[in-house]
Amino acid sequence: MKKLSETGVNVSSSVGMQGREFAWTDGDFDRIQAMIYKRAGISLHDGKHAMVYSRLSRRLRETGHQSFHEYLGWLDAAESPEWQEFVNALTTNLTSFFREHHHFEIFAGLLKSKAPSTPWHVWCSAASTGEEPYSIVMTALDALGPNPKFSLLASDIDSKVLASATQGVYRLDGMKGIDPIRLQRYFLRGKGGNDGMVRVKPELSRHIEFSIVNLIGNNWPFKDPFDVVFCRNVMIYFDAETQRKVLERIFNVMKPGGLLFVGHAENFSDSRDLFVLKGKTVYERR
Repeated sequence: MKKLSETGVNVSSSVGMQGREFAWTDGDFDRIQAMIYKRAGISLHDGKHAMVYSRLSRRLRETGHQSFHEYLGWLDAAESPEWQEFVNALTTNLTSFFREHHHFEIFAGLLKSKAPSTPWHVWCSAASTGEEPYSIVMTALDALGPNPKFSLLASDIDSKVLASATQGVYRLDGMKGIDPIRLQRYFLRGKGGNDGMVRVKPELSRHIEFSIVNLIGNNWPFKDPFDVVFCRNVMIYFDAETQRKVLERIFNVMKPGGLLFVGHAENFSDSRDLFVLKGKTVYERR
């Protein structure tokens, strides 16, 4: 799940931000609001001043700029790799294995409802550090048996979390959402200097392709339609207009009758022409 930090208070250039390393104005924040909305579709509300200042101050230090005005002007002047760092800095990824457990039960039931030889093409659109896509594939292997015709595209807008997801290495004490049988079947335990760590086994990772995908971008790299899409706890950070555009695009890359899994706080009842509610935070593509 991709999510903005909840940290932040309403401040202005003259209140609460004095004594900081860099000058900070409401104009800087307004400009950042517009830039992240245009780049990633994220609507930053006015209570995020402190969070934005803290996150982007690190980018000023890394790039050697002396002010937000200077940094933002440099960033806006040309397409550069720093845009990815800008997006990465303003997003935080909160996730866990088998979060929203009822989704995986419904997903397993769907997989078992068809012949074992049925091919499945699934998209996880907010892969974060990998817990969600690996949970999806574990569910698929449990339901379909060994060597299923199952492929998962796991995407995110944040390049750093995708790099972590591709590695598939986790702290053992963070695996509380996984039962011991799955932990033994799908993970290798570290030894020596890696004690306390686990790595996903190849039989899990070989079903996943990781890719950077911007949900509001125009270059979705998809060739075949998806049977199932997980898009959970992402669109709560989009305004209504952006939500509708993204839903329309998801609709266009799904097979009729396919399932869309969304976050517990997301409701798309205004888009009944695209998706029909089939259960708790589960929609069917018309």
